Amino acid sequence: MSDVMEEKIKNYKTAPFDARFPNTNQTRNCFQNYLDFHRCNKALSAKDLDTAPCEWYHRVYRSLCPVAWVQKWDEQLETGNFPGKI
Repeated sequence: MSDVMEEKIKNYKTAPFDARFPNTNQTRNCFQNYLDFHRCNKALSAKDLDTAPCEWYHRVYRSLCPVAWVQKWDEQLETGNFPGKI
């Protein structure tokens, strides 16, 4: 992973501005970063590559999403009835 990306992840405090979600309601931003994290892990794991770049999405969704939502989505992933496409 590049030094610049490692530095950004290390200095990470909270989710940065994302132009795709300009409104104050960050529900979609939360869900999209959750999907992106799992898609990134799945894609890089399938190619036997390091999944460290996916850590960015993980930190963003953890700062935006309520814990109860994440727990529910994780349970849905485990049982195979998650509504998103990963």
